[in-house]
Amino acid sequence: MRSIWTGAIGFGLVSIPIKLYGATQESDLDLDMLDKKDHSRIRYQRINEQTGKEVAWENIVKGYKYEDRYIVLTDEDFVQASPEKNKTIEILDFVQQKEINALYYETPYYLEPAKGGERPYVLLREALKKSGKVGVGHFVLRNKESLCVLSPLNQVLLLNKIRFAEEIRNPHELQIPAKAQTPAAELKMAMALIDQLSGPFDIVKYKNTYGNELMKLIRQKAKGGKVPMTALKVVHNRQKDLLQQLKASLQSKRKKAS
Repeated sequence: MRSIWTGAIGFGLVSIPIKLYGATQESDLDLDMLDKKDHSRIRYQRINEQTGKEVAWENIVKGYKYEDRYIVLTDEDFVQASPEKNKTIEILDFVQQKEINALYYETPYYLEPAKGGERPYVLLREALKKSGKVGVGHFVLRNKESLCVLSPLNQVLLLNKIRFAEEIRNPHELQIPAKAQTPAAELKMAMALIDQLSGPFDIVKYKNTYGNELMKLIRQKAKGGKVPMTALKVVHNRQKDLLQQLKASLQSKRKKAS
């Protein structure tokens, strides 16, 4: 793995030099965009809207439209705006992880101690384990400030980027049912179904099978085979059948995770 950010964790007056690595990778098939007529690949070009000519990457700069003109920003400007945040993950608070709503979580990263940071790295990791808390901090990655949560994951310190409050949409425009009385029989049956489907969480048992099924279809089409079309219709049952649906769910075999 290649590190995508180097800096330090600010833990009070303790500075822990670290390297940041992406913790996830894509599992989707790599599909290309093609012209429907001759299956030629589609290229994305950076076109100057005034001249209509393509612009090379090395000639592209970033700018902010201020009043009636653009202010061009260099890499140095992004760093100078806040040198500390560009190089330091400053821990601001320690909180219970359950207090952080899952809605805020964005992207996970692994943290590795850089040379000389091994001892304070282990200290922070073990202190987090013993306290049962996580650290909330902020830093700048790719010219954007991010909130983050630091937590131990076995022997690794994990950093999760989280969203700012202003990045979360208010759901007030959604048509959500008002609070209503739930029949005791339905609630009891729903609880029984939850109990029947309950078990320890194991991420390994959940498989991304769609990509495999799509690959089977691709191979079939490559051989000139005809792909049978399956029409799936979503059926909405009447609400009065809810109790019967719950009973039938309890009587059916449990589906394997996929």
